[in-house]
Amino acid sequence: MAEKRDYYEVMGVPKNATDAEIKQAYRKLAKKYHPDLNPGDKEAEAKFKEVNEAYEVLSDKDKKARYDQFGQAGVDPSFGGGAAGGSPFTGGINIDDIFNSVFDGFDFGGFGFGGGRRANPNTPRRGGDSEATVSIGFEEAAKGCKKTVNYQKVDACPDCHGTGAKNGTEPKTCPQCGGSGQVRVSQRTPFGVVQTARTCDRCGGTGKVIDDPCRTCNGSGRVKREKTIEISIPAGIDNEQVLNVGGRGNAGVNGGPSGDLHVYVSVRPHPIFERRGNDVWCEMPITFPQAALGAEVVVPTIDGKVEYQVHAGTQPGDVFKLKGKGIPKLGGRGRGDQYVRMTIEVPKNLSQRQKDLLTEFDSGADDKNYQKRKTFFDKIKDMFGE
Repeated sequence: MAEKRDYYEVMGVPKNATDAEIKQAYRKLAKKYHPDLNPGDKEAEAKFKEVNEAYEVLSDKDKKARYDQFGQAGVDPSFGGGAAGGSPFTGGINIDDIFNSVFDGFDFGGFGFGGGRRANPNTPRRGGDSEATVSIGFEEAAKGCKKTVNYQKVDACPDCHGTGAKNGTEPKTCPQCGGSGQVRVSQRTPFGVVQTARTCDRCGGTGKVIDDPCRTCNGSGRVKREKTIEISIPAGIDNEQVLNVGGRGNAGVNGGPSGDLHVYVSVRPHPIFERRGNDVWCEMPITFPQAALGAEVVVPTIDGKVEYQVHAGTQPGDVFKLKGKGIPKLGGRGRGDQYVRMTIEVPKNLSQRQKDLLTEFDSGADDKNYQKRKTFFDKIKDMFGE
């Protein structure tokens, strides 16, 4: 009998490897050499057997201790150290237990171990969701509106009513899988006969066969259609928010419910207003005399024009608030405010009379008339000690 390779060498780990490192190495090697992934490869089958034999010893605390102390003699039954009633490889090992505990849901191309069950292919399934985009104006988003949306969805074929079979005929139960959508294959391995399951190649996993397919849908039972729907957009919707319209998505399978329609809302920018949360901001230009003397001005809002009394001495950048003139909150829980930032317009193309008046005004003014100027010159005096 050929001498066996060192188990640590087989696993590709050092002798001080942790349990986690040994387990990780086993996952990688067992998947690499598994017979289901290497059909007919005798060398891969031999390596798979060797890897499992090494892992069976190194994953067991007692066996690993004997192997570390005595080598192969510590686990070989001919030396009294192996599992009773069998070889150190097969004695007491359940291949299903190894794969269930180690691979934690690894998918070997659709093959299962221990006769695991799969979902019934004829079970009703929910349809997928559809998507659409709608563009609305700033005021429409603030106040709510109704919009017509065009989108594509998958519907049951109108000619075959979703069966996929030509009108007047019906699908038949697949004779190869008996309607389960899967066939079981027995394969002889070093552990004995192992049963695996694969998708039935006759019905493609549906459990049904169609002898005379519908020409409209080519036997799929589903067709893509253009749909139009009117939706209500609530007041307060914001840019890039998504509306969900239940039951307007793709048709379900096997009588399952339809999916939903997701409508992505795009809000066009406004030339005057800017949205910040539920508040609205805008700039209000006024003349120098209005800012200096005070005046009643007309301010635009999303609800229309309102009058506001600008106080005398208003400075550029001053902000006043119009309470409750902002965006309604979704669900009708109040609304935000509107903030108005003042800007002062500097006159152009002055007549000589106007220039003379401004010159006369400026010559008679002092720092007391200009709060910001006074503050500035005060800082200069503080710097130079004057």
